[in-house]
Amino acid sequence: MFGVAGQAGAVSFTAGDYDMAVYGYARFNASYDVDSNQALSTRSGSYSGLATNSGAAEGHFGADAFQSRLGVKATSPEGVMVNIEGDFRGSGGGSFRLRHAYGSYQNILAGQTWSNFTSFVGNTSTLDFDSLPGVAGYQSRTPQVRYTSGPLSLSLEDPRYSFVTTAANDISKNGMPTLTARLEDSADALSYSAAVLAHQIAYDDGTDDDSAFGFATFVAAKMAITDMITVQGSLSYTDGANSYLYRSGENFGAASAYVDLATGSVETISGYGGSIGAGINMGGGRSVNIGYGLVTVDWDDAEADGVAVQDQSETNSAVMANYKWTPVKNVMMGVEYQFLSRENVSGVDGDASRLLFAAQYNF
Repeated sequence: MFGVAGQAGAVSFTAGDYDMAVYGYARFNASYDVDSNQALSTRSGSYSGLATNSGAAEGHFGADAFQSRLGVKATSPEGVMVNIEGDFRGSGGGSFRLRHAYGSYQNILAGQTWSNFTSFVGNTSTLDFDSLPGVAGYQSRTPQVRYTSGPLSLSLEDPRYSFVTTAANDISKNGMPTLTARLEDSADALSYSAAVLAHQIAYDDGTDDDSAFGFATFVAAKMAITDMITVQGSLSYTDGANSYLYRSGENFGAASAYVDLATGSVETISGYGGSIGAGINMGGGRSVNIGYGLVTVDWDDAEADGVAVQDQSETNSAVMANYKWTPVKNVMMGVEYQFLSRENVSGVDGDASRLLFAAQYNF
């Protein structure tokens, strides 16, 4: 299901004994940055440099179609399903990027797809492709092997972490896979998800080596208050796993650890975040969504141990509010206002206002 998340449908047919589906969409995104230029490819908002862009040129327009997507799914008579999907956000935008490439049979999935340490249950719908900071988990795809039984899923995944300093990253090593467990289910008007993650953070320069244990957890939920109104949100905590604290640090994942120069030991860095939002279905294919997200990373121990972290992002936050309209099936248009804010460890801060427009045509 997650492999085709966001698709309104697919072109289905039979090829030999296989059930086939081809799906995707063409997507146009445009943005206007009232303040400094914070646009990434797909016109998503960026936190990079936001705290130090005071005095930068104001008023920036841009547009692209890099979010456009194409996928194919095949199911054999034996029940083996294969899904391959990509978009055009690779290499800064314009080149094909592999999103999903996995197979599944019965309870076992292997390949690249959404991290098991991810949930969309508590996410507020945004036009920004990268969405709010603080939503649940990794919010991206990674190679893995996953076992699912009902609402419970377990996985072994390719590790994701980094050290504060380049020198430590140059000698980092992955000695073990990341282990995750997630429970996701619903009851009446409530949908909910909770997950935990554990991994090893290590370095080895041939002379000195050390490792530490990192973990992360989140809870997320969505409640249908009425037929028109939903409220949703999530809470996350990480220690030594800030790559899984969404949109922390410079933009996506903050550093998870540092090497204490006095002792050579690996020391973990913690963080927390959350998001909250509401959606209003106005009927006639119209909806309004508003959400707020925030993440904070605790750099105090690293700073006390003499690590240069003054320019690291301590807090990222955003407000996103949009109006979406579906005039006919498989067509969506919308406008969105964003207010992004960042504060560095040094106390330097900055913010930016942005406007987005999107038009999406599904098949």
